[in-house]
Amino acid sequence: MPALTERQRQVLDLVRESLATRGVAPTLQEIADAFGYSSTATAQKHVQRLIDKGLLRRLRHQKRGLELVEPDAGSGVVYVPLLGVVAAGSPIEVVEDREEVAVPETLVGPGPHFLLRVRGDSMIGDGVFDGDLIVVERRERPAEGDMVVALVDGEATLKRFFPAPGGAVRLQPANPALEPLVVPAASVTVQGVVRALLRRYA
Repeated sequence: MPALTERQRQVLDLVRESLATRGVAPTLQEIADAFGYSSTATAQKHVQRLIDKGLLRRLRHQKRGLELVEPDAGSGVVYVPLLGVVAAGSPIEVVEDREEVAVPETLVGPGPHFLLRVRGDSMIGDGVFDGDLIVVERRERPAEGDMVVALVDGEATLKRFFPAPGGAVRLQPANPALEPLVVPAASVTVQGVVRALLRRYA
């Protein structure tokens, strides 16, 4: 499932819409006009990236020679934004060239979701490893034991959430080498609850 930048997704949507409503793909000039490009070179670049990622196919010797090779609507795939990198004890590093990653819709529930790339080994006991992508439901109120992305005094961390006595919160790592973090509940802001994990083996 290839990752797409926001502009690549928009170009793909334009091709899909043109095929659905007009029966033909847009020309490079029409793509350039749609996004305000001064020449077709930038449009060509985005189209070529989509071809390289296996989402479009070029038909030779045809002015409108593009066709979709991606699953169409209803195929069980949704696009979720990859917002950054999360590591224990560091601010979330925002992705500069924001991508949207195709995710099976069975991994995404109702409401807004986003992806973060994991850095570090604080949750290895739960099978979450350095470099994994986590699917996060944007929600401020987790249930006891949920794995959460939380800000503690502005610093991001990935831990399991447990209420603690005296109005505190225990943020529990899944790594015996690390100690749990017990802090006042007022200093914790939950960014979301982890719902799924994506991993590539090659």
